[in-house]
Amino acid sequence: IAFITQSGAMATAVLDWATAHGLGFSNFVSLGNSADVDFGDVIDFLGSDPYTRSILLYIESITGARKFMSAARAAARNKPVIAIKAGRVTEGAQAVMSHTGALAGADDVVEAALERAGILRVETIEDLFDAVETLARARPVLGERVAIVTSGGGPGVMATDRLIRSGGCLATLSDDMLARLDSFLLPNWSRRNPVDILEDAPADHYVRTLQTLLDDPDIDAILFIHAPTAIVPSRTIAQALAPVAKAARRTVLTCWLGRTGVAEARQLFSDAGLPTYDTPEDAVGALMQLVNYRRNQELLIETPPSVPVEFTPNVVAARAVIDAALAAGQTVLTEPESKAVLAAYEIPTVETRVAATPDECAQLAQAMSFPVVVKILSPDITHKSNVGGVALDLDTPEEVRAAAVGMLKRLKKRRPQARVSGFSVQQMARRPDAHELIVGATTDPVFGPVILFGQGGIAVEIIHDRAVSLPPLNLKLARELVNRTRVSRLLAGYSHRPPADMTAIYLTLMKVAQLVTDLPEVVELDINPLFADNQGVLALDARMRIVPAWRPGAVHLAIRPYPQELEETIIIRGQPVRLRPIRPEDEPQHQAFLSHLTEEDIQLRFFVSIREFAHSDVARFTQIDYDRAMAFIATRPDDSGQPETLGVVRSIADPDNHQAEFAMIVRSDLKGMGLGRALLDKMIRYCRHRGMREIIGETMRVNTPMIRLARKCGFEVSSADDETVFLRLDLKPARPDSSAGG
Repeated sequence: IAFITQSGAMATAVLDWATAHGLGFSNFVSLGNSADVDFGDVIDFLGSDPYTRSILLYIESITGARKFMSAARAAARNKPVIAIKAGRVTEGAQAVMSHTGALAGADDVVEAALERAGILRVETIEDLFDAVETLARARPVLGERVAIVTSGGGPGVMATDRLIRSGGCLATLSDDMLARLDSFLLPNWSRRNPVDILEDAPADHYVRTLQTLLDDPDIDAILFIHAPTAIVPSRTIAQALAPVAKAARRTVLTCWLGRTGVAEARQLFSDAGLPTYDTPEDAVGALMQLVNYRRNQELLIETPPSVPVEFTPNVVAARAVIDAALAAGQTVLTEPESKAVLAAYEIPTVETRVAATPDECAQLAQAMSFPVVVKILSPDITHKSNVGGVALDLDTPEEVRAAAVGMLKRLKKRRPQARVSGFSVQQMARRPDAHELIVGATTDPVFGPVILFGQGGIAVEIIHDRAVSLPPLNLKLARELVNRTRVSRLLAGYSHRPPADMTAIYLTLMKVAQLVTDLPEVVELDINPLFADNQGVLALDARMRIVPAWRPGAVHLAIRPYPQELEETIIIRGQPVRLRPIRPEDEPQHQAFLSHLTEEDIQLRFFVSIREFAHSDVARFTQIDYDRAMAFIATRPDDSGQPETLGVVRSIADPDNHQAEFAMIVRSDLKGMGLGRALLDKMIRYCRHRGMREIIGETMRVNTPMIRLARKCGFEVSSADDETVFLRLDLKPARPDSSAGG
């Protein structure tokens, strides 16, 4: 176990606790003020350290968000990373203009970042200590189905309550399992899970119960809880159980309730390197840490579904609106301007027209279909409803004019200093089954843009039903963001209300994430309300705060997005072939590509024979961190028009971005056509553009085509050992330009 802390006091406390519990650390790092070395550097080192099986973090603040996220995501794929983040509450937070900014607290953003990185967050120092013991002594859980064995009903009920409240799953005992337990347990045992074997059970009942449950393939983990009894000493039970628990291939956690009567039993298990806890709640909490880590790992390798509708935003049109507003000295886009930017990203909006006076409002309304909505336009007013600046269901030109005049009067009383630039007039949206949602974005000072989703409307900050995530988003991440809110259950439909078009909601979130990726000038964005029903989505109101962008491209994001600018089309023997970075959505076609490789191809690429690639392996191949790795694939349409992968070249950079190690493979039937040369040239240009100093690789001596290709591309070839050769390309300094990546 490695421990990294920013607090000297925490460092000494953890060391003292670990000594008392007989635990050691592979590495123990106190960062201080991180003047030079920070979390990202140390996590990078520990992530590849073979002597470190898990990493614990005590975090007070994070600097270098992209480096931290990149290092943490890489480490969390290989070993548990658990963090406690101090400073959950920020008093006197800086005032923000939008609902989104008010709703997306700093701790919410940290929570979203840690979850996105695959880091398991704990709440208290006690949880952190429990995590140390659990990771050091418990086996990883194979699933989530838990069996609880207890010598009394009360502790079993307490453990079950905590398990279910924590999102755990109680295993169901099959009829066969009940019959097997019936064969030796006392007649009045519980006959359900929790398995209450009763306080007067002899020692062998404990052992046989544990052995029987360990044989059940429908049980993934077992929690044993024992309270002292007068029938059998706790030490006797511990001596009988310890060898069984030690030899178990599944997770077994124990809780010895009490103090004096169970002290010897607890010490016996501790000496045997078996996890044991003081209370049922502590034991369940430790078990859920293992379960949540497993869930995080599954999320990291889950294949995102393909986007059902591709969209190409009109970035030029959106930027024209923003540039004009900045040139005019604006810091906030008007509602019509904000909707124009949304329309450029194919987000449906209500047609909105601008009027300068109440009379012009009436004229515009006459040309539209009644009823209409009139809103005040002012750069000084964020929430128009708060000052009576919104009028709904206006059916005649006279009502429209009167409503606009009334707004001016109210504004003069409530906000006399506010500037009025006019009115917006739009058709009243009649969507009786629509839910009012909020979709927005704000900018965190550490992690950059943050996407928010939740229940919208004028009471949005009171209801406080929201979740946040870091861009970029794909369909899977958008779905997870929605599912973390209470309103998601309403969107599924109920009573007479049909389900909302969830795909339209997910796509809207993805489009907003793309918007703030493309347009770093947008630092706050509100779409509130966003109507959502079975017909799709419709943005009724929108507001954006803008600033001049001081960083181009997607540098402002904590996670590097898909580098679309690296896509290109080449011609191979008269046919177009697409070269592009790999995407998580490519997993199915990449699995097909790997399955069609010959045994020799696989042997030459991976140095071993692999019969079949597991889902987790292919997920690692396709879900890469573009900040430290790159994989270019060559694709073309197959006979059915679907893209098929023809070859792939990949590289992984060292943390200092000095050296990249590459590997590549091309389908056997396509070798000799120039595809390998095109892929390798693409990677060389990319690494040179990134400022790498050299590219290295290894291949087998018998792989003469690869060696010949490497030499043609300028690689030096030297002997590594009897079976392999070493390839090295010195990348001459070259000034980066726009063509280098493609």
